[in-house]
Amino acid sequence: MAADDADPACPVCGAAYESVSTHDSGLLVNLLDNERYRRICFEPFAGDAEEPLIRFFHHTHAQTALDP
Repeated sequence: MAADDADPACPVCGAAYESVSTHDSGLLVNLLDNERYRRICFEPFAGDAEEPLIRFFHHTHAQTALDP
């Protein structure tokens, strides 16, 4: 599944998200001082050739404001 085919709601937490990206190598996430995103959910999956990939769902501050 390509990022363009991702669900309209985050499959991890069910909230709306602003964007989604797919990664196939090392990564680092630091949201301590991020003005745009409050949370990023991660979903591992297998790509077309069964290669391991991870999809990031980027949630803005407004999209997570109603979380308990």
